Amino acid sequence: MSDRRVVITGMGWITPLGFDLDGVWRRLLAGDSAIGPVTRFDAQTFATNFGAQIHGFTLRDHLPSANGTHEQAGESTKYALAAAANAWRHAGLGEAGEMPAGLDPERAGVYMGAGEGTLDYAAFMAANVAGWDHDKRALDSVAWARQAYAGMSATSEVEQEPHLTVSHMATAFGLRGPAFNCMTACAASAQATGEAAEIIKRGDADLMLAGGSHMMLHPLGMTGFIRLTAMSTRRDDPTHASRPFDATRDGFVMGEGAGVLVLEDLEHARARGARILAEVAGYGSTADAFRITDIHPEGKGAAGAMGGALREAGIDPHATDDSGRPLVHYISAHGTGTKENDRIETLGVKAVFGELAPRVPFSSVKSMLGHLIQAAGAVELITCVKAIETGWIPATMNLEHPDPECDLDHVPNAARDLNPVGGVDVCLSNSFGFGGQNDTVCVRRFRD
Repeated sequence: MSDRRVVITGMGWITPLGFDLDGVWRRLLAGDSAIGPVTRFDAQTFATNFGAQIHGFTLRDHLPSANGTHEQAGESTKYALAAAANAWRHAGLGEAGEMPAGLDPERAGVYMGAGEGTLDYAAFMAANVAGWDHDKRALDSVAWARQAYAGMSATSEVEQEPHLTVSHMATAFGLRGPAFNCMTACAASAQATGEAAEIIKRGDADLMLAGGSHMMLHPLGMTGFIRLTAMSTRRDDPTHASRPFDATRDGFVMGEGAGVLVLEDLEHARARGARILAEVAGYGSTADAFRITDIHPEGKGAAGAMGGALREAGIDPHATDDSGRPLVHYISAHGTGTKENDRIETLGVKAVFGELAPRVPFSSVKSMLGHLIQAAGAVELITCVKAIETGWIPATMNLEHPDPECDLDHVPNAARDLNPVGGVDVCLSNSFGFGGQNDTVCVRRFRD
């Protein structure tokens, strides 16, 4: 195992609460909700007609050099490009397309957990309607193909491929090193970040753009989760619909967006005089190996991911510091707001931390941002870095009726200032994907 250390030098996000790094953080600490009616299409007949939708986004506001190719990309890819441009700038690397002196493009890469592109829904449905023979109650494939050929865009079809996000990012930033994309559902961007750190640790790259992006607030995306009965149906009060760990929770609320971090080898970052925000101390990844539609009932996969991240970081979850404080100061929960996830994630934390579990703050920003699906892990990891930077941790909002089975410190309804007790040095960020993928990233305050 290489002794290379991996640090975070830049961060950017595109979220339903806004796009500015510090501005969104302030809103999270204030408990603001991004959840409201979906306006991108008419969702009034849907059982869930609300979500955490992005408003006012234009790619060129974040990536002025965006050319025609990038501007024809799908919305999810545009979110990724914008978040990456903001992270690149935040890391002191300049503007996209301007390779900084001393950065070898063949040792700089991209690892994303980017979701599939958005279906050209209007053209697709027009083809379905045109191809349906009502009298025969069958599809006329010739009529379908004729309408599809006339109405569908070749560019839109190609941009549905999930690997296109990585392609756009590598092109925009001139990165010719390792390039990967994973689609492990809601764990994807945590996995991408963890695996990108491992690439740097083993010496295959000096710098990686890592994170995730997703946009599923469209008719097919929402319909799929409604049919799985996984989303909240609190239509009369969408602002308070996302309520992780609350006894009255009835499902998650879908969001959209992107989060991207600049990861660097420590010596590479030092050589260019970069400001170091935090260190990626550990990464754990497991599979439930149980059932595609259910989490392992004892939380073994979640516990394994957390335990793996802590082992790599060299942190004993049962130890305390000289003041008696647990060594992990904050856990960013996957915390979706479904009955199953919240209860079993709580079991996993108890399995890892034992008697110390009730003393480790453990909250979910999905209560404000909604669930950003494949972008969730990276965005939530950024909140951990901001917690280290500021000493504040965000709340789980709407936690009004605590579930007896979710009996840890979920930081209910108000952000907490940990500066009086020493601030925040070590965080875990949990992301668990549909199908049994579990990933945890451990970040800590950088010290020489």
